Amino acid sequence: MVKLGFLGLGIMGSAMARNLLHAGFDLTVWNRDREKMAPLTEAGAKPAESPADVASTCDITIAMVSNPEASHAIAFGKDGVIEGLSQGKGYVEMSTIDPQTSHAIAKAVRAKDARYLEAPVSGSKKPAEDATLVLLAAGDHALYDEMKEAFEAIGKLTVYLGEVGQGSAMKLVVNMIMGGMMAAFCEGIALAQANHLAPEDLFAVLDAGATANPMFRLKGPMIEQEQFSPSFPLQHMQKDLRLALALGEICALPLPTIAAANAQFLRARGMGLETLDFSAVWKAIQTVKP
Repeated sequence: MVKLGFLGLGIMGSAMARNLLHAGFDLTVWNRDREKMAPLTEAGAKPAESPADVASTCDITIAMVSNPEASHAIAFGKDGVIEGLSQGKGYVEMSTIDPQTSHAIAKAVRAKDARYLEAPVSGSKKPAEDATLVLLAAGDHALYDEMKEAFEAIGKLTVYLGEVGQGSAMKLVVNMIMGGMMAAFCEGIALAQANHLAPEDLFAVLDAGATANPMFRLKGPMIEQEQFSPSFPLQHMQKDLRLALALGEICALPLPTIAAANAQFLRARGMGLETLDFSAVWKAIQTVKP
């Protein structure tokens, strides 16, 4: 079986790496905070000293980090992935990043006669734990074929979208829609409460009609109880909205609805809510007074 490396063991990465171990893959792991490696090495993964160490000793290296800056650093920094790559090896970028960063990494990977695939994932903590993520792949098709078994170990659906950049763009579109939905959902709850309507009644009505969806079903009770244990941190959603707006600007496409949603998430970050679940944008919307 192919030797896999995994870089980034946060909320998503740790669950994904564990599912790869459960599927029987030979797995080497690295994380900047080495304490996060311990549960996986205790479960059978091999520890590595650096991203370059992972890339040099594994057939295919996967990265799952928080933002484009982290992706760039892990690829191009001292002892980074690019240093460890050689002919025929594969690099799979599963982080949510902008197409420009993905293209830059792809160019550097190919300069080492290695192969590059982007495969950002749609889903949060529970889908990562349950191996029900949706993977949005683009890039080297042969590497995509080699990764199918690994993708099946962490997700329920993988879509191949073509050239590098298409997977990153699709992920930003998906998260842009999700962030806009969350802002509208919170505004709806606020308007319902202002008119003495119980949130649980609103949730029941939404769930019985065309607006029914798993996100409202999951996040509604979190908002009502104001318990925002992070499945998808608010700071990461705001980052994705920012990247989507930048992508829209490149395309000369105005996105006024998402610009308004992004302003609410920025306000929430200013309130110190960035590490909470992204549904905590409710706290920013709830406190807006006419």
